[in-house]
Amino acid sequence: MPPDPFPAVQPEAWRLAAGIAALLLGASLLGHLLKITLARAQPHPLIDNLNSRINAWWIIALLVGLSLLAGHGAVTLLFGLASAAALREFVAGEGDAKPPRALLLGSFLLVLPLQYALVWTGSFAPYGSLLPLCLLLLLPLRVLASGGWRTFVQRTQRLQVGLLVCVCGISYLPALLTLPVSGRDGAQAAYLLVFLLLVVQLGDVLQYLWGKLAGRHPIAPRLSPAKTVEGTLGGLLSACALGAWLAPITPFTTGEATAISLLLALLGFLGGLAMSAAKRRRGIKDWGTLLPGHGGMLDRLDSLCFSAPAFYYLLRFGWAS
Repeated sequence: MPPDPFPAVQPEAWRLAAGIAALLLGASLLGHLLKITLARAQPHPLIDNLNSRINAWWIIALLVGLSLLAGHGAVTLLFGLASAAALREFVAGEGDAKPPRALLLGSFLLVLPLQYALVWTGSFAPYGSLLPLCLLLLLPLRVLASGGWRTFVQRTQRLQVGLLVCVCGISYLPALLTLPVSGRDGAQAAYLLVFLLLVVQLGDVLQYLWGKLAGRHPIAPRLSPAKTVEGTLGGLLSACALGAWLAPITPFTTGEATAISLLLALLGFLGGLAMSAAKRRRGIKDWGTLLPGHGGMLDRLDSLCFSAPAFYYLLRFGWAS
């Protein structure tokens, strides 16, 4: 089992927490001001959605912050539950589109808990290969043994993609805490997790805000009409600036932090676009209603599905001691 990456709450952590709280407080005050001045305290779809998003962010920030204080096990449990909620949203369906019940139960009761248990113990080789092994060997064998080979692709494709995106991809977030990253003391891994979450998630939020303020030209009108060229560029540049500002809590130089932030923001954008394409194919707007203003859990995690594994391997082979 890896050493606890939270030996003490350091001054940097308190300053970071205070900065996030100040940002959320400012957003809340702005939302209420807009509700009073523009909406005249009456229902307003855009402003009400904005306030719902801000309220949800307060809850998300508190849950992540408390889990970081509690330690590696709590962080792993938090993202394990988030993965379960996201996978449930992704595999939802009826008729032939719904995976076999036995495979669903096995995924939720065996594969997902085992993946996060291996992440918690820091067993890189097992958790790095568990899901690919299940998807490439065990899952097909199970279906063929049941005589369902004719409908194998149709019945299991959704589950296969869901396990890769919602379980394998997201599990690399708590896996960051198992990396022996050089350059600082034991709390370094926790700062890197916060760095990833802030750059990708705030970059996603800023893309939304830039799009609302200055968006004119859709960047992918067929997949996600709300995403614009201006919003995407504004979000990417804002994420780079944020990453450069956060460089002191990482082992990166300012230039490295800026470049890595650009990569993470781009991967976050592509992850959101890929999940938008999946929603468009199913004819739905959101994956669920779990997070008011955001939609489902997967609507909030989609930008991390690609960026979290990329950040993990970048650190593992570039900065881990």
